[in-house]
Amino acid sequence: MRTEDIVSRLSEIEKELKKRRADNKLLAYNSGSKKHKKQIVFHRCKKRNRWVFGGNRSGKTECGAVECLWMLRGVHPYRKNRKDVFGWSVSLSQQVQRDVAQSKILYYLPKSWIADIVMLSGRKDSPASGVIDQIKIKNVFGGISTLGFKSCDQGREKFQGSSLDFVWFDEEPPRDIYEECVMRVMDRRGDIFGTMTPLKGRTFIFNEIYLNANKNPEVWHEFMTWEDNPFLPKKEIKQLECALSASALDARKYGKFSEGAGLVYPEFDESVHVIKPFCVPKEWQDIISIDPGLNNPLSAHWYCVDWDGNVYAVAEHFASGKDVDYHAQAIKEISEKLGWRTDERGRVRALIDSAANQRTLASQKSVAELFCERGILVNTKVDKDVFAGISRVKSFLKQGGGEGNLYIFSNCVNMIAEFKSYYWAAGDSPVKRDDHCMDELRYYIMTRPRPPERQIASPILSDKLRRIRRRRR
Repeated sequence: MRTEDIVSRLSEIEKELKKRRADNKLLAYNSGSKKHKKQIVFHRCKKRNRWVFGGNRSGKTECGAVECLWMLRGVHPYRKNRKDVFGWSVSLSQQVQRDVAQSKILYYLPKSWIADIVMLSGRKDSPASGVIDQIKIKNVFGGISTLGFKSCDQGREKFQGSSLDFVWFDEEPPRDIYEECVMRVMDRRGDIFGTMTPLKGRTFIFNEIYLNANKNPEVWHEFMTWEDNPFLPKKEIKQLECALSASALDARKYGKFSEGAGLVYPEFDESVHVIKPFCVPKEWQDIISIDPGLNNPLSAHWYCVDWDGNVYAVAEHFASGKDVDYHAQAIKEISEKLGWRTDERGRVRALIDSAANQRTLASQKSVAELFCERGILVNTKVDKDVFAGISRVKSFLKQGGGEGNLYIFSNCVNMIAEFKSYYWAAGDSPVKRDDHCMDELRYYIMTRPRPPERQIASPILSDKLRRIRRRRR
């Protein structure tokens, strides 16, 4: 074939591809040189209860619309597909349905896929201007799938009776409607997924999805910020930031739950700061930090520092209603399992709140003395300056901040939960509730941890460290 013919043929192919993309917006979704990586993470997740907490214009609604259409059409790239799929799109009101979820569905839905449209109001030859009841979609396996549109203002009774393959919540629903929809997907082992900006503060979604208080293994969440959306211009981001207060930014930029003055650590990002455990070199071991409690929870974490100054919380002990004997034994058992360094008498070193110098009602000795007698050599001289400590923790959470970084092993579940629920009070101090991990983390960070002296590594150790750094990333 001549060169001219090849060029001509390639030009025809390019025109045809452009035409197909114009007719089918799904083909262009995350397919160019710019990709919204967190949208892809959402679609890849196999959990049955998935949520995206995103700021306005972060790209969260596209996730829900595209997920619906892939499942209805039977072309989901990351899941097992089937025919005759039945799902719901749930909005707060019919007007919001028309303006947001319905609009996104129609934008990404090729007309050639539509078998029928049933309208609640308006004409089906112009569905965008009306309110849709159902869309019938041709499935690639030969059946007809159905997407029903529901609004929360209809009341819980309108959500009864159906067996569903999925429910998409566009924004946060009332609890009774959420629970009813969970029941609707049980028969078919269907999916719940939601895309929302958490403007209502710490509601049941905060506890059941974000904190996953019930430890449901099928619950998953992701945050999307303005920076995660590669299609949002940086100039526009700056303008939006200038127009919002600090507390409003928590929800509208970061997609984070806010109440009162907002999160103490909005910089905390589970996808960045929480990592899978790995075998830490012994040289990295630093010290344990303890926030004491007998009736209240006692929190203890084992901290390491790598040669680049990165800090790791690698293990956790957290329990309430226990005495010093119990806590000391638990700390020694975890230390032995970790191979934690001890002194010549077999004692482990730890920081502890200076309140541990106080004597208990049941003993003539202080909590600090009792720990020392049981092989936990505690140091009560900790810097308890709250604002300085918070500022230093923030510097460790900021990537590339120059003072090191902070990583938490995923088995430190109580510390992770406290990061997510640590809020400012109405005044200038954090809420004194569920802050035991946050306190002892501050004590440790205020010691200004230093990197260990770098050793000349053998080829085997060098390879091991490269693998650790790669796994951390």
